[in-house]
Amino acid sequence: MSFLSAEWRKLAIANYAIDPEVLTKYLPPKTELDLWNGTCYVSLVGFMFLNTKLLGLPIPFHRNFEEVNLRFYVKYNDKGKWKRGVVFIKEIVPKPALTFIANTVYKEHYQTMKMSHSWQEFEKERSVEYTWRFNGQQNTFSLKAHLEPTVIEKNSESEFITEHYWGYTKAGANSSFEYEVTHPRWDCYKVTDYKIDVDFKAVYGNEFAMLANTEPVSVMLAEGSKITVENKRKI
Repeated sequence: MSFLSAEWRKLAIANYAIDPEVLTKYLPPKTELDLWNGTCYVSLVGFMFLNTKLLGLPIPFHRNFEEVNLRFYVKYNDKGKWKRGVVFIKEIVPKPALTFIANTVYKEHYQTMKMSHSWQEFEKERSVEYTWRFNGQQNTFSLKAHLEPTVIEKNSESEFITEHYWGYTKAGANSSFEYEVTHPRWDCYKVTDYKIDVDFKAVYGNEFAMLANTEPVSVMLAEGSKITVENKRKI
């Protein structure tokens, strides 16, 4: 049985080019950075968890909630086969119990903050917005996009960003935890406008302060799908 099952929906994703040296101290043992055409990416991702179940059971008051995370991309050579995964700098959720479980079981880096979201559909476009408050300041990631979804093209940047099916986090000085995230290929919506008003220094630390004054290389909106998170193992 899967450790967790849910839907991830309306994933707003902003992708930034970053100096690989910034990520060195966050790199889990046994993994290495996964680059896209020689560029190292870090992504700000906001989305909704819907219909969440833990070990097949719905948890009261914890089924539907926002998440915003800052993540980067890695790969792990497992007996000659490359697995492509993500590492999270920080994952923000509105429920303390979620933070406790994720940090305790998966050694992740969750933090609880007050959050909200807005999804709207208009005659010719849709809007998606995620907000979170830290130290009394509101942070916002919002965008506008087409109503109709399109297929993510093979060998595209969008495929690189969305087709990472493993999660890695440090387990010790020389070991990491690995877990699998399963989902089908996603569709996306063409983004026409976006706004990112985030205090990266306050929320994510000094290493990421420069993102506040950096234009993302790209901004995406993926529809998402049902997902599962499988039990972890140590590598």
